Amino acid sequence: MDELDLQGTVRLGDRGPSVRRVQEWLSLNGLQVKVDGDCGPATRAAVREFESRHGLSSDGEVGAKLFELLTAPMRAALARIEPGGRPLGELTIAYAQQHLAQHPREIGGQNRGPWVRLYMSGHDGEEWAWCAGFACFCLRQACETLGASMPIVASFSCDSLAASATERGRFLREPDAAGRARIRPGNLFVNRRTPSDWTHTGLVVSAGPDSFRTVEGNTNDDGSREGYEVCARMRGYTSMDFIVI
Repeated sequence: MDELDLQGTVRLGDRGPSVRRVQEWLSLNGLQVKVDGDCGPATRAAVREFESRHGLSSDGEVGAKLFELLTAPMRAALARIEPGGRPLGELTIAYAQQHLAQHPREIGGQNRGPWVRLYMSGHDGEEWAWCAGFACFCLRQACETLGASMPIVASFSCDSLAASATERGRFLREPDAAGRARIRPGNLFVNRRTPSDWTHTGLVVSAGPDSFRTVEGNTNDDGSREGYEVCARMRGYTSMDFIVI
């Protein structure tokens, strides 16, 4: 996983992508620095503070071992979960909650940072909205653990997910009370804007008659489709369709 590997050592005066990645992870670890790819005095001071927190000798340089500590949250999110007899949907939610516990969020700008690149196959930037990428990543982790095929075609597009689910007989449009009883952990919700356009997606943790719980990416406390983090939310059924896995 490229996000977890650092080539060489980052030192004062260095510039480039490796410096930017170190700055991202310093900021994600609570040591906010400017993410500009320039290792100046502030970045070196943040590295020293991080070293001090972990009882390490403070030289202000980042090599492979220190970068491993910086990226510990992502390593924890990627750890394999033993199935324990759980079906695909429940294991998908176990992975989603494992990610949630590490507080994935953007850093360095809209839709940017190592968590976004993880979920979006190396892409980041304003045009790379990552809600579908997050949901599919967790589903894929569960499928790989179980040795199962993906029940839908993974995509970064909510519209493409809906199309794939429709083709495979897995799409549940605007469910009534009886239809809501079919919604299970690990299903995907897709927020409908028009009959053929969906703007946000996430994973269903549990569903009741009037509302459902989720874990979803690229959202925030307001439920925005262009937020900045992974959140657990409670949602109603208005304008919601579902993908049954």
